[in-house]
Amino acid sequence: MSIDWAALGQVFGVTLVVTVGIVGLFTLGIVGTSRTPRQEGAPVTAGAPGGAARAGAYACFALCAAAVAYGIYLIVAA
Repeated sequence: MSIDWAALGQVFGVTLVVTVGIVGLFTLGIVGTSRTPRQEGAPVTAGAPGGAARAGAYACFALCAAAVAYGIYLIVAA
């Protein structure tokens, strides 16, 4: 029995990159949706995200869900 170390290294590398990417996307989604509503008279920088920021956060969540669904598809199809 022999181990293909190059293939094992490739699997480890791809897994690490994809995991960090998905966690990063999810973090961006949480940051985009976790702002508190802006108070009257408060500076513009300390408020709720605009429509584009919230849409970007939802897009991050959608990409995370798509990546998870694709992973499940790869496992089930085999």
